[in-house]
Amino acid sequence: MSSTPQTTKAEQYARALIEAAQKEGRANTDLVQVNHALKFLPEVLETLASMHNNNDMELLDSVAREYKNILDNETDIVQVTATTAVAMDDQLRTAIRAKLERELQASIYLNERIDPSILGGIVLEIRGDRYDASVRAQLANIRKSLATTYIGSDEQ
Repeated sequence: MSSTPQTTKAEQYARALIEAAQKEGRANTDLVQVNHALKFLPEVLETLASMHNNNDMELLDSVAREYKNILDNETDIVQVTATTAVAMDDQLRTAIRAKLERELQASIYLNERIDPSILGGIVLEIRGDRYDASVRAQLANIRKSLATTYIGSDEQ
């Protein structure tokens, strides 16, 4: 099998990455991150490269927070994170988006997360507020209510 300049270059990058990762004992972790990086848009990669070149990588958490703050406060789009126990189907996704757009009178960007530990229902995070209608939260409320009730108490 002949090697093209492109595959040779790709192998050089891969070997450099493996060598650096192995020095830190995290070759598999770096592979996971490279696979995630495949989804990054060019402007994200360019910003990360610029931050790296300027030794500003410690600002990454702050940049992410500011990005979200600017989106929340200076655009007509509201970012909503919806967490469900299983993946939403198109019908539920459309219903949630429509209801939130009516209530918030804004366009919605819906981030979906799956967390089986909530057991069912939905948790919404909107502009820093959390609305928990999960089964886990409902069970916790029932447990709390039962703990404060004295069943069979001799006290009058």
